[in-house]
Amino acid sequence: MATQAGIGRDDAIPLYHQIFLGLRDEILSGRRPFGAAVPTEHELIAHYGVSRITARRALDELAAHALVERRRRVGTRVIFKAPATPIEANIDQAIESLIAFGRDTQVRVISLDEQPADAAVAAQLGLAEGATTVRALRIRYLNQTPLGAVESYVPAHFAGALTRERLTAAPLLEIVRAAGHTIGGGTQTISAIAADPSLAALLETDPRAPIIQIERVVHNRGGTPLLFTIARYRGDRYRLVLDLQGGPHSATGV
Repeated sequence: MATQAGIGRDDAIPLYHQIFLGLRDEILSGRRPFGAAVPTEHELIAHYGVSRITARRALDELAAHALVERRRRVGTRVIFKAPATPIEANIDQAIESLIAFGRDTQVRVISLDEQPADAAVAAQLGLAEGATTVRALRIRYLNQTPLGAVESYVPAHFAGALTRERLTAAPLLEIVRAAGHTIGGGTQTISAIAADPSLAALLETDPRAPIIQIERVVHNRGGTPLLFTIARYRGDRYRLVLDLQGGPHSATGV
């Protein structure tokens, strides 16, 4: 299948709808939050190599689904706000579970390089937009079958601690600890997206297959962000289990 910038040219799904689905996933997952700018028609044309009619139709479909607002001379902005219900968890237990999960799976490092932080990454790491970060992209395997693609960003001062060999041998959280940082807490957001052709190829699944996306920010005890990770797991090979325990004032009904 011929692909360009995350769309399939030979896919049965129309190009405008593929672009719409990709942008919709970014909005619903929070990667493109309320008030954020959406690419213009010209930017979509340049990025995807499509016609103006195709680009316009993708943006019109976003507006029709009440995800964006299009205003002349102002541009297109996200108007969707995702509802969220915070759940508190013990950070030490959560971190140990994540490290154990990392040890029980195998990793192949796809890329490890320095990149300027875009607006979303900068906001998560508390950096200025354009600041240097280190980005690591890994594929995590279970029983020699792809389980998920894990994309992580850390501030530039971690550059010396990250190598392909270390990322293959140990979970990133363990590497952060070994570098002398104490983990104080974190925030995790879970959403569902559909695999675009490039992600589907990495995970050896079908385009539009269901994907569980987990975005995680980990910070030290002083509240300084240490790590921002976007993990995308195959929906047919990954599940989340929460152990819910009631206290003396637990509700008796739902």
